[in-house]
Amino acid sequence: MTAVNIICGIILAVASVVIILVVLLTDTNNTGLSSAIGGSTSSFYGKNGRNTREAKLDRLTKICVIVFFVVALVCTVVARFFG
Repeated sequence: MTAVNIICGIILAVASVVIILVVLLTDTNNTGLSSAIGGSTSSFYGKNGRNTREAKLDRLTKICVIVFFVVALVCTVVARFFG
């Protein structure tokens, strides 16, 4: 194993743990079958919720998933051509 493979593995492991923790921390907004049939009501926080906890966790989830996939692709390319 090269140093690049070890670094990529560490970054992938950290990103995986962060993704798991962020998904566990997010609150589900489902209220069951009634929300699927009747829809959901809009509120002030639903329309203007960029700074809410859920919006921050959602943004963090997207960033971690992007980092995970980019690092996975880079590790694959590096292992294929240089490993």
